[in-house]
Amino acid sequence: MSSIPLRLVQGSVPKSSGPRPLEAVLQNKSLYPVFQPIVKLDDGSVYAHEALIRGPQGTALHTPDALLRAADEEGLGYAFETACVRATLRSWGRMQTAGRLFVNVSAEALITAYEGRGQQGLLDWIQDFHVTPRMLVLEITEHERVDNMDRLAEVVQEVRAAGLALALDDFGDGRSSLRLWSQIKPEVVKIDKYFTRNISAHGDKLKTIQALQHIATIFGTALVAEGIETAEDLRVLRDVGIEYGQGYFLGRPDAVPLQWLPALPKQVLQERQVAVFPELGRLSQGGHLRSLSLVRAPTVSPETHNDTLARIFLDNSTLHAVAVVEGERPVGIINRAHFMNEYSKLYYREVWGRKPCVVHANMEPRLIEREHSVDELVGILTSQDQRYLSDGFIATDNGRYVGIGTGDQLVRSVTETRIEAARHANPLTFLPGNIPITQHIERLLKKQACFVACYADLNHFKPYNDYYGYWRGDEMIRLLARIAMEQCDAQRDFLGHVGGDDFILLFQSEDWRARCERLVAEFGERARALFDENARQAGGIEAEDRHGVRRFFPCTTLSIGAVVVDGHQFTRAEDVANLAAMAKHDAKLSPTGLHETVLA
Repeated sequence: MSSIPLRLVQGSVPKSSGPRPLEAVLQNKSLYPVFQPIVKLDDGSVYAHEALIRGPQGTALHTPDALLRAADEEGLGYAFETACVRATLRSWGRMQTAGRLFVNVSAEALITAYEGRGQQGLLDWIQDFHVTPRMLVLEITEHERVDNMDRLAEVVQEVRAAGLALALDDFGDGRSSLRLWSQIKPEVVKIDKYFTRNISAHGDKLKTIQALQHIATIFGTALVAEGIETAEDLRVLRDVGIEYGQGYFLGRPDAVPLQWLPALPKQVLQERQVAVFPELGRLSQGGHLRSLSLVRAPTVSPETHNDTLARIFLDNSTLHAVAVVEGERPVGIINRAHFMNEYSKLYYREVWGRKPCVVHANMEPRLIEREHSVDELVGILTSQDQRYLSDGFIATDNGRYVGIGTGDQLVRSVTETRIEAARHANPLTFLPGNIPITQHIERLLKKQACFVACYADLNHFKPYNDYYGYWRGDEMIRLLARIAMEQCDAQRDFLGHVGGDDFILLFQSEDWRARCERLVAEFGERARALFDENARQAGGIEAEDRHGVRRFFPCTTLSIGAVVVDGHQFTRAEDVANLAAMAKHDAKLSPTGLHETVLA
């Protein structure tokens, strides 16, 4: 049956002179199944087949969509579902094919069938078709809201006790709910094809799949990735660790079940090449500041007297400020130094001691939600209004006061959070940082793949950076990133930015040497455009070296150190990176800018 669900239609249907189109199909028993393979992605074996229903060929009711519309219009929901399952079991039992059979059924149809036949009656009915119940997987195709989730869970428990397994179809399409997954605890969940289609090019889809894997581990559920249509998507799903796959690239629906996987997808599953996981386009440079260090300081109200506030400051010698709070909502902040300077003036206590302290408050305090990202806070540090650094800030949780912090704490937290974010994605080039680089090398080594680890570094970059300034230096680094991306095969080669002018390239492309040579040559040509005319004519610039001695430096060029790695030789990513870095030093001495280290 199609994965499109069907409601049980209640109520009367107007009579006609003869059987309606679908009614006639059911009477003639003209429905027949086709079977699409579900493949184990670790070894390429055919694990199971999903049965998909078809109507009479050459008619308007041949396709699943047409059949479902007719069933809805003619009020034949339950009769149609029963006929689909009957036709499927009859065909499967006659062929006696190895492996499991996934049969689509709506939640309401399953409940109705169980209540009508009972557990033993269902078992007898299935076995009458010479189908073994333990080889049958009921795939819940519930796109309408399940009216009685508790009853469904009870029925599922009875059905499972009889030896049948359960699967949840199209998870993630917005209608298959996490509650349904949690409550019926299916043995298998099928991920909606939206998340698998073109996953090789979408980092957000990959992150979603990885999140579903965590949930599946909690519930002890196997995952099936539906909609696999390309070799690139298959590689990513294989390498991310999805257990089963289904889609046209693996096998199309056919009246005869597939026994062996076709040559092309089998080759993809058996190859030693490792997929390059897509990255999120522009990762957040900060993340949230939940870990921000706060002072659980006492608060005052707008009516608190100045004498009371003075006692608070005197009792808390390290307190730099207090928050003015109405209920749970902060409305102002009072700076310690500013207040105590006023309070210590002659006759102040006698005249103003019993007056409200709110007169000293900054009624436009900087409020920081614990969920704020770093990017939202950078403006505080660069603002012309430096009160926010001297007064500090007030931290809130959903608008409620939770504490205060200092400007120093804010600077430190922003810096630490950005450093951590840069380990995942470089903020200048948005290329993967140290953590994704290490993870990709580890995946290559785990699969014992053959690859080439290259360390790319600019020659005479510091003099250029000092001479023209950091903005021009950043422009040159971004130029190198663009050219390197142009020379990498997005499906086979990984490009990461270690930091500064250091880049890592992990090639699985066989023509890696030609790619590196083009990268060195093209960068050398295009980088000259970043120098002024006099420097281009002179072939370089006069600048100070690391020891403060002024001398001539040639125009910036690129060096690449390469190490051909056999995955059998290494177990640690760090060892590979160190060898590539050593090769880079040799490359700087090479007239071609490229040096290959041959391992014994």
